[in-house]
Order: sequence, then C-alpha cells, then structure tokens
Amino acid sequence: MKQQPTTIVHPIEPTYDEQSRILILGSFPSVKTREMKYFYGHPQNRFWKVVAALYKEDVPQTVEERHLFLLRNHIAVWDSIHQCSIVGSSDSTIKDVVPNDLTPILTTASIEAIYCNGNKSGEMYKKYIEPITGRAAVILPSTSPANAAWSLDRLIEAWSVIL
Repeated sequence: MKQQPTTIVHPIEPTYDEQSRILILGSFPSVKTREMKYFYGHPQNRFWKVVAALYKEDVPQTVEERHLFLLRNHIAVWDSIHQCSIVGSSDSTIKDVVPNDLTPILTTASIEAIYCNGNKSGEMYKKYIEPITGRAAVILPSTSPANAAWSLDRLIEAWSVIL
C-alpha cells in the first residue's frame, strides 16, 4: 500500500545571529531531523562531517555542539520550505510548498552568500524565495545519504566554496 503524504509545518527555528555571514538552506527536515529537533539529524547525513572538515574542527555531536559550531563559524542554517506535504523524508514527494520567509535572517545578519544544500532546496529557493530577495543562491551537492554518488571527499571539495 502506497504511503500517503503528510502535511507538516517546519518544526525547527533557524540558527543565526548578527555575526552570521553565510546562509545554508536545506529543503525540508528529514524524519530523523524532525525527531532530533535540529538540522541534519540523520546519522548518515554528511553535513556535519563536511563543515567540520572545512573549518578544521572536530565533528560536533550534540545539538548544543552543533548550534555553537554554526554560530562560532558565522553560519546561518535553515530550510527553503516552511510547510509541505511529504512522504517520510523523500524530497521527490514534496508537494504543496509554502516557502520560508528569510527576512528575519537577512535583516539581522550581514549574509554575504546563500548556499542551497542539494537540488531540491535550490529549486525551491529559485522558484519561491529568490524573486522576493533578489539574491541568487549557489546550489551545492546534497550531503544527504540519498546522494550516495558523491563521496565525502568530493563533497568536502565542492563545499569548500563556502570558505
């Protein structure tokens, strides 16, 4: 039996402060991330390994360590989507999108560049958010475990543009 999509409102507040200089947007939190209540909570997602390697720090493990890592390195993190219908964690099932309003981040922090973690985030940003902000985003390869074609080393190399 085919699983029906569930309409979900984004359950996690953005991470940023006035010192944030780059903004990284995912698409929408996975089931594991929603359970953890913090970004990139799936143990197989390589986001934390990638950014830790780039900033030459240990991989943060706890929600608090991850939060402090982002702020210390002037990174804001949120997602392109505020609400959608989704089956499980599958980006390919996302429908009925309501985009996130980036105004609070963009008016508080001096964001120098916006990056999208994966094609779905980039697609949503380009369709719904870029027309409002007038700011282009760079689409980076997804750190999701679904993007198995990209090795950790290749991801780190591609993501080095954020530095």
